[in-house]
Amino acid sequence: MALQRTQLISVVSLILSLAQWVVATGDSGEVLLLPNEGSRPAMILPLHHSVPDDSSVSDFSPRRQLQRSQSQRHPDARMRLYDDLLRNGYYTTRLWIGTPPQRFALIVDTGSTVTYVPCSTCQHCGKHQDPKFQPEDSETYQPVKCTWQCNCDTDRKQCTYERRYAEMSTSSGVLGEDVISFGNQSELSPQRATFGCENDETGDLYTQHADGIMGLGRGDLSIMDQLVEKKVISDAFSLCYGGMGVGGGAMVLGGISPPADMVFTHSDPGRSPYYNINLKEVHVAGKRLNLNPKVFDGKHGTVLDSGTTYAYLPESAFLAFKDAIMKDTHSLKRISGPDPRYNDICFSGAGSDVSQLSKSFPVVDMVFENGHKLSLSPENYLFRHLKVRGAYCLGVFSNGNDPTTLLGGIVVRNTLVMYDREHTKIGFWKTNCSELWERLHVSDAPPPLSPKSEGTNLTKAFEPSVAPSPSPSQYNLPLGELQIAQIIVVISFNISYMEMKPYITQLTGLIANELDVNTSQVHLLNVSSLGNGSLSKWLITPRPYADFFSNATAMSMIARLSEHRMQLPDSLGSYKFLGWNAKPPLKRTWWQQYYLTVALAVLLTLLLGISALGVFLIWRNRQQAEQSYEPVNVAVQEQELQPL
Repeated sequence: MALQRTQLISVVSLILSLAQWVVATGDSGEVLLLPNEGSRPAMILPLHHSVPDDSSVSDFSPRRQLQRSQSQRHPDARMRLYDDLLRNGYYTTRLWIGTPPQRFALIVDTGSTVTYVPCSTCQHCGKHQDPKFQPEDSETYQPVKCTWQCNCDTDRKQCTYERRYAEMSTSSGVLGEDVISFGNQSELSPQRATFGCENDETGDLYTQHADGIMGLGRGDLSIMDQLVEKKVISDAFSLCYGGMGVGGGAMVLGGISPPADMVFTHSDPGRSPYYNINLKEVHVAGKRLNLNPKVFDGKHGTVLDSGTTYAYLPESAFLAFKDAIMKDTHSLKRISGPDPRYNDICFSGAGSDVSQLSKSFPVVDMVFENGHKLSLSPENYLFRHLKVRGAYCLGVFSNGNDPTTLLGGIVVRNTLVMYDREHTKIGFWKTNCSELWERLHVSDAPPPLSPKSEGTNLTKAFEPSVAPSPSPSQYNLPLGELQIAQIIVVISFNISYMEMKPYITQLTGLIANELDVNTSQVHLLNVSSLGNGSLSKWLITPRPYADFFSNATAMSMIARLSEHRMQLPDSLGSYKFLGWNAKPPLKRTWWQQYYLTVALAVLLTLLLGISALGVFLIWRNRQQAEQSYEPVNVAVQEQELQPL
């Protein structure tokens, strides 16, 4: 069952390997609660599109391999995640089905066990990111024939599946079996697996941009259960969601050695089909909420679900949490939310730099049954207000009368989550998911190269150093005197230059619009290859007849790009801001500084001289003319002036 919500707000990913994926059916079809009216619904599948990516782009060295424990002998499937919670409401991964392989973008959902893609025979399927699956074009496709264990399409004599979701979206079709591929960065070879081939979809499933759902839940037809049953991977998988405004991330099917400081909690598979954890307390700014620990243990308990966008607490827990947050943010201004249909709790005045949010918002701790705790930064419970710059809204809502605590993807931004099904526990490790492979212990791999190291493609192609935020001190100038003559930015795209070339004008306009400058101020300097993607260098210049940007303007531009807020059309895929270089005006001599003034003065002097000379000549000619003619004798009628 998918626990996703409609994402009514719309707001570019980058790490790791390629993604591919597939699964089958077998979910209970049970639906978790809907929250009270006026809060965001907990279970509606997303409405907004995913950002397509060239999944063959490699963002890490193929020599690098995650360290596996001595007891683990199985390979793993390392895959890349795409999209973003705020923009799309979900994360997707890539998987290939059939021979020859057909590609699909599937929503990663730990709350569902069924995996399905639109089939060529679908009578009512929406327009999605990729073409429908063509069973007739696959040499290895086989229908799953009817048995006593499945619902049967008597006409086709083929097993069927049907799924209904809380907001009344539905998916139904037949079951098929084919070769599933996981990408060229995966150690796991292609495997045969069962999946759903859609013949009908309704509601948000029909309108979403992603092709289908990839179920990671527990169940006989789950992709995890199928691969574990084949003994090709160990019984564990991991997800790492990118941070606020960045998105993307990584996924690993199979076990990896956990970091030493990973925090674990028990997960009871017998309690429900969902991944639950033993949450006992919540602390805000170091103070425990005055709640009975049993409040987090109702119905399904505390459920961790990657397909849910936000977090939902039982009513009493939500009210206590909301009050604690509001008391600790008294210096911020309370404002209305971005969508009038929801009574969102929003604050302005925190600034646009996500890394500085902890100065305005408190740390939240989740304490588990063993006393271990997971600290949540503000990006783990806030989402960005899309209509007010520097404003944020609470991404935690009431679950109404339902006692279940539901923790969605927002809670695990920039957190590696290990679902160790074999040992019935779930681990959490706070990290930067954009640098996951570098931050994990990696065997047989060289240390990460510095941007200035010799031999790196970035340094050879471009000069700017990678910097998280510009600093006036690097120019050895006081802040108030800093002037910037030009800005050079380095951006990678997951499409090649040949694919990008027809859209250069459009891309230039998008960058200009994001930076609030004219298109004439944005110049593409050069492009180089980066795997199957491209690395581009752009020059941003001041407005015509201006010599420099102000410090505030330049810093604002860098901040906007570094927060990855630029919206790209599907044809351009996704991007990553890699670095910047701002150059102050060159120091000039007295003559270089004032040559224009001197030139104008000289020119003005010449013009005045010429003008004076002209006046003199006119006066002299007039004097000569007056001496050359007799004055008119008024007594003589019609007497003409005659020369002497």
